[in-house]
Amino acid sequence: MATMESLIGLVNRIQRACTVLGDYGGDSALPTLWESLPSVVVVGGQSSGKSSVLESIVGRDFLPRGSGIVTRRPLVLQLHKTEEGPLEYAEFLHLPKRRFTDFAMVRKEIQDETDRMTGRAKMISPVPIHLSIYSPNVVNLTLIDLPGLTKVAIEGQPEGIVQDIENMVRSYIEKPNCIILAISPANQDIATSDAMKLSREVDPTGERTFGVLTKLDLMDKGTNALEVLEGRSYRLLHPWVGIVNRSQADINKNVDMIAARRREREFFATSPDYGHLSSKMGSEYLAKLLSKHLESVIRARIPSITSLINKSIDELEGELDHLGRPVAIDAGAQLYTILELCRAFDRIFKEHLEGGRPGGDRIYGVFENQLPSAMRKLPFDRHLSLQNVRKVISEADGYQPHLIAPEQGYRRLIDSSLNYFRGPAEASVDAVHFILKELVRRSIGETKELRRFHTLQAELAAASNEALERFREESKKTTLRLVEMESSYLTVDFFRRLPHEVEKGGIPSAAAAADRYGEGHFRRIGSNVTQYVAMVSELLKNSIPKAVVHCQVREAKRSLLDHFYTQVGKKEGKQLSQLLDEDPALMQRRQQCAKRLELYKSARDEIDSVSWSSR
Repeated sequence: MATMESLIGLVNRIQRACTVLGDYGGDSALPTLWESLPSVVVVGGQSSGKSSVLESIVGRDFLPRGSGIVTRRPLVLQLHKTEEGPLEYAEFLHLPKRRFTDFAMVRKEIQDETDRMTGRAKMISPVPIHLSIYSPNVVNLTLIDLPGLTKVAIEGQPEGIVQDIENMVRSYIEKPNCIILAISPANQDIATSDAMKLSREVDPTGERTFGVLTKLDLMDKGTNALEVLEGRSYRLLHPWVGIVNRSQADINKNVDMIAARRREREFFATSPDYGHLSSKMGSEYLAKLLSKHLESVIRARIPSITSLINKSIDELEGELDHLGRPVAIDAGAQLYTILELCRAFDRIFKEHLEGGRPGGDRIYGVFENQLPSAMRKLPFDRHLSLQNVRKVISEADGYQPHLIAPEQGYRRLIDSSLNYFRGPAEASVDAVHFILKELVRRSIGETKELRRFHTLQAELAAASNEALERFREESKKTTLRLVEMESSYLTVDFFRRLPHEVEKGGIPSAAAAADRYGEGHFRRIGSNVTQYVAMVSELLKNSIPKAVVHCQVREAKRSLLDHFYTQVGKKEGKQLSQLLDEDPALMQRRQQCAKRLELYKSARDEIDSVSWSSR
């Protein structure tokens, strides 16, 4: 079973880690551990004797005093009981290597640290000061002292500070794990107590509230506070505790706190009004009561705190995975990161081409549908019409009409017909080019690792498009060369298979000679050329896709980023950093999540260490 000391010490350590790593509750967009930790929060008006109660529990003068709002930041006061003998000392979380044995210097440091955060304009801040006091005269206990509730702002403070203080106090005491120490002066009507009024609002049943009555020795003669202390006029689940603080005269005379505790015990023991309650009155009893109760609350809350920690660790790790890990600082690691990001993009791009992701099938659609359709729409009917065939043949013959077959005319008709295939060939190249560009754009968007690096995204897109442009130019040259090759050397066998117009003796018949310049002759020429063009068309339907895939798709798969890799390898550290520029808001969020994750893991380790030590 974990001891009281280990449980309260556990919460102390987690609270300190919370403050170091920026978790002190409030309206945080991150999960907060601070608000789930059981704590004793001291609440009271400015004239309630709140500071004197805390000093009495500690047995030392250490809190700033003065008029107006003195406490302007939460003070997390962690008390550690030590063995008899060792010197009492104090330590601040913000000064981890310095021990204070002079408690007047502790008071000064609280004031100075408050001013460092809030300035001297008497503003308030939610960032807590952590003070640990080690003494044989204290019990293991943690108290959070908040600014005193007030109704009027002092000179130099905005009017809104009154509401700001109430909001800060409310934000602490409304949490279900908060134990409220509500301090009220006995010489004022309890019904007007600021502390009790606010406590009743957030804890109407009084389950979490401990009532403390101060200044019992200052009540009018003949009056007492038994109605309150015995729970008749203002009932709470826990017993009321009466306190007798040092008087202002005692404070001015620097009366020792140990002597003040002795006087307090004597006051209750000898009082005719409170003598029967003396064993349950005084600052020493209050400290023990709070320590025991805090320990029991911590013990009950440990399972739910552990559950919250594990859940929050999972959430934060998931968000950090989504945000991406921080970018390294040295140039070598940055270059490695850039290359890894490029490879991730390249993998997705290839998946689009090879069928793992949609998009590559559109390239097949260009070859299967777009190219044949474009070829069918070529104007061969007009180009090989009877009128145009006669015109081309006649122009090819010149002043000397052809004697047997109009070879020059055939060549001109075929040449000019095959020239039409340039259009579909170039269109196929362009269509595949635009598909590849679109796949680059989509692949960049689908590469999760790249999403936070907008500069690198732009550079990758530019480099990829530049490479695709080079591939397109090479593909155009190759496909047009295929068309030109068909014009450069005609398939002789095709013409050898055509029917001859010359009789076996080698002399044309009279009918054939008469038809040589007739309509039937030109129709046969047009038909022959049409058949030849149809044959070439079938060849190009197969060869153009091969050229396009070879020059564009294959190269995009093999060497899309080769030039980019070469350029990146020449960049210096600053240029590499620019490529890995991120949105400042995203960087800040990652840093916040990382710090909060560190806090939760630290808290989990602390709880585990206490759990193991208690077995």
